[in-house]
Order: sequence, then structure tokens, then C-alpha cells
Amino acid sequence: MVKEMKRLRGVVFDMDGTLTVPVIDFQAMYKAVLGEEEYIAIKSKNPSGIDILHHIETWSPDKQKIAYETIAEYEKQGLDRLQIMPGASELCGFLDSKQIRRGLITRNVKEAVDLFHVRFGTSFSPALSREFRPYKPSPDPLLHICSTWDVHPNEVMMVGDSLKDDVACGKRAGAYTCLLDETGRYDSTAFSTADLNPDFKVSSLVEVVSLLEANFELKP
Repeated sequence: MVKEMKRLRGVVFDMDGTLTVPVIDFQAMYKAVLGEEEYIAIKSKNPSGIDILHHIETWSPDKQKIAYETIAEYEKQGLDRLQIMPGASELCGFLDSKQIRRGLITRNVKEAVDLFHVRFGTSFSPALSREFRPYKPSPDPLLHICSTWDVHPNEVMMVGDSLKDDVACGKRAGAYTCLLDETGRYDSTAFSTADLNPDFKVSSLVEVVSLLEANFELKP
């Protein structure tokens, strides 16, 4: 029996830890923003990860300002060490050869996206940074990209390294999802929630090309 191939017209990527090598020490950043005790308390209630941006939205304006400044400092350090993820260039070249659209959604700032485009030597469009609200895990950024492309969410794949942000965003939008798990951290049963189960899981971007060829009809 021949497997029916689903049409795929676009791929949307996360940036930090997906298209770029993870260099930001998020644990240190969260502790700097929250304080040691609050960090431990929140982490114990959220084993899949802390949504720091959502958390500080409930704070007073003055406290928020200090928190955003701390986050910005860590992000700036990350920009200074920005590296392209192995396999990213080849994957994007493959998508371009098939005329498959490429978009980007990140919770990082626009300045980081601009620098990434310069370093990578190519661009993703649309490329939505955290200035676009609401940000991931809301499906809104992905739905906005689908609307801009004039494609259905079920003709798009979201690729990212975060279960709680990228996979959640893709699932809620009705798109296919691919989790990049380089270290196998998501193999733990602590992450086995049915509603956040990705359609595909890879340990390297290099694997995505064969995954797409085996499972989809790639047509613009």
C-alpha cells in the first residue's frame, strides 16, 4: 500500500538552539532575574521549563524594567558568540531548491534576528521576534506567518528545540511539529505529555532533509 504523502509548503524555525548553537546560559539568566529561591520554586512546578517572559509580565513596571535589562545583557553576550547550527545551511539550501518557504519565530529581540541574518548570509521571511505579541507558545505568530504566506497551518512544519514553546506553538496552530533534541533530554518520562508530543523528533538538523523527503510532498 502506497503511503499518502501530505503536502508541505513551508517550514518555520525557532532561532536560538535550533538555527543557532545554544550559547545563552538560561539557568544563570533565570536565577539572575528571579533570585535563587524563586527560581527553585518555579522550576519545581514547571519541569518542562520556565516561561520567564510570561512570568515577569505580572510584575510591577519598575521590577519588569530591571528584569528585561538583565535578560538583554545575557542576550547580548549570546549575540557576541552567535554560531550557526551545523546542518542549518544545508537544510535551508534544500528547502530553497524545492521552493519551500522559510519563516522564523523567536522569543529573542529583533536586533538578534538582524545579526543572525547577517551572519547566516540569508534571510527568513517573515521573521518574528518577541516584539510580535503574543509570542510563543501562543499559536498567533505561526498563524500570522501562515496568513502572510496564504497557506493552511496543516501545510507547514514548526521546527524547534523547545517542547513548551516551539512544539506547543505548532500544535496549537494545527501545524506539523519537529523537535530538535540534540542531547536526548526530552527522552525523560517527565516530558511525556500527550498534548505536547511532536510529530517528529531529530537529534540534528541534518536529519530533517530525509525526514521531509520520506513523509511529505514538497510543493510550493
